[in-house]
Amino acid sequence: MKLLRYGPKGDERPGLLDKDGRVRDLSAHVADIAGDALLPESIARLAALDPAGLPLVPGTPQAGLRLGACVGGVGKYIGIGLNYADHAAESGLPVPPEPVIFNKWTSCISGPDDDVIIPPGSTKTDWEVELAIVIGKGGTYIDEADAPGHIAGYCVANDVSERDYQMNRAGTWDKGKGCDTFGPIGPWLVTPDEAGDVGALSLWLEVDGQRRQNGSTATMIYKVPFLVAYCSRFMRLNPGDVICTGTPPGVGMGHKPPVYLKGGEVMRLGVEGLGVQSQKVRRAG
Repeated sequence: MKLLRYGPKGDERPGLLDKDGRVRDLSAHVADIAGDALLPESIARLAALDPAGLPLVPGTPQAGLRLGACVGGVGKYIGIGLNYADHAAESGLPVPPEPVIFNKWTSCISGPDDDVIIPPGSTKTDWEVELAIVIGKGGTYIDEADAPGHIAGYCVANDVSERDYQMNRAGTWDKGKGCDTFGPIGPWLVTPDEAGDVGALSLWLEVDGQRRQNGSTATMIYKVPFLVAYCSRFMRLNPGDVICTGTPPGVGMGHKPPVYLKGGEVMRLGVEGLGVQSQKVRRAG
């Protein structure tokens, strides 16, 4: 099942994608794709619905019909750093002995095709295609073996990052991770039964049609169940929390010389089976 949120920014409605690629409205069944609607029993109720019996939403998703972030009311947007050995190498950093955790402020979350805005004074805005986990059943100190039962689904994320803010402005990575529009997620949340083997999905990103990132989740250092269990040692995970799992090589910082977004570019990115995003880049103001 592919769950989504459609409509104007700030006024999105819940929906699902049917087998013909059309949006069906879920407003009669859930208030939003958020919170308790992501609990296992809620997902099961939605999965039991006949999409053909749901109201058809006019328009084509991502081609006239705007999609918002595929999850609403996100409480925590958690990032995992340096989770691909080849990305750590291109960054000139050692493979971490434990997962690196950082925050992306929830105010950065945007739709999969909304513009990405380079903040004032930025000189090193970068891209990162990632597989994101969406939590369904919350908890703390989750056993790794039980972690799959806590996952509502998966989606595509672009962990947009300002490297100067991240690396050179004193303090944590968080400064460069949570600027407005730096968190596109979607186009849809794909439930685990349709997501395939998330340990072996291809993921890619292009800038102005030039392939910059090509990778596979098979090369992640810390895998999905471990990451859910690990994060739950340090914070309570709640329904709708998002965990980005890291990026493969090919980020702008890793090129020699580095290549960063200037404004005017179009980023296009995707994860196998989870959909595609497309963002125009523009400078603030």
